[in-house]
Order: sequence, then C-alpha cells, then structure tokens
Amino acid sequence: MQDLAGRVSGRVQISTDGLSHYPPAVVAAFGEDVDLGVVLKKFAASHNAGRYSPPACVGCETKPVIGEPEQKHISTSYIERSNLTLRMSMRRFTRLTNAFSRKVENHAAMVALFFMYYNFARVHQSLRVTPAMAAGVSDHVWDIEEIVALLSA
Repeated sequence: MQDLAGRVSGRVQISTDGLSHYPPAVVAAFGEDVDLGVVLKKFAASHNAGRYSPPACVGCETKPVIGEPEQKHISTSYIERSNLTLRMSMRRFTRLTNAFSRKVENHAAMVALFFMYYNFARVHQSLRVTPAMAAGVSDHVWDIEEIVALLSA
C-alpha cells in the first residue's frame, strides 16, 4: 500500500476483499484521503466434492468502509481476473507445484518479464492489438529481442 500511495496523486478508490488487514494498511498509506470499498463473499457450508475444491460462493455484498466510494465501482473482479491469468500462465503460481524461485529477486524478475510480454508482445484476441498499443503507450507489437534489449539499457 505504501508503494501504491507513493505512485498515485489525488484521491483514489480502492476495492478489497473482506480481509481485516486491508483497512488499516490503506489508512496507514493514504490517511483518510481515500475511498475504500469492500467486497464480502458468502460461501456455502463445506462440502466434500474434492480435497482441494473451494466452497461455492452463494452471495456477494459490497460496502463502503472509508470515505465515499462509488458503489458501482466496488469490485475485485479485475484483480481476480489478473491473478487467474497470472496463475494459468506461469507455473510457479499454480498450487501444489515445485516450479518456484529460490530467490525473491528471480521471482520478481520473472513476474516483470511476464507482465512486459503480456502487455507489450502478446496480441489480445478481444483488443486485436497489445494492451500497450490499445492504451497508446506503444505503436507496435514488441518482439522478445526488444524486451531483452531493455535489460542492457
């Protein structure tokens, strides 16, 4: 949260799940100059469909916690989709795996490489261009050689 607060200016709206650690962390980073909304999911009672099967989500409630967040923008869907894409694309993020990084620096480098490729080199079907091109940040699809050349720069 401290890193995020240092990168943005003005009042922001943040959405989180119901983990109790988030509101104090948001206040510590942003003070009261933030709008925080929480998504609370309700899950069905435990079932025995499978050892690693999560319980079914049977309801969802959003509520403002700090400031006046816009109710229609309280959502964790974007970050949950991003996390799913990351887990499905990089073996080191799947559960029950031995494909991990021994050093945190290597892990951070792999995550950075993935996001660079995902946003600058991978043409997305729904956009028909890369996200960087859609945002006007790049004018072409990057190739791996261009990404690797950034390392020496």
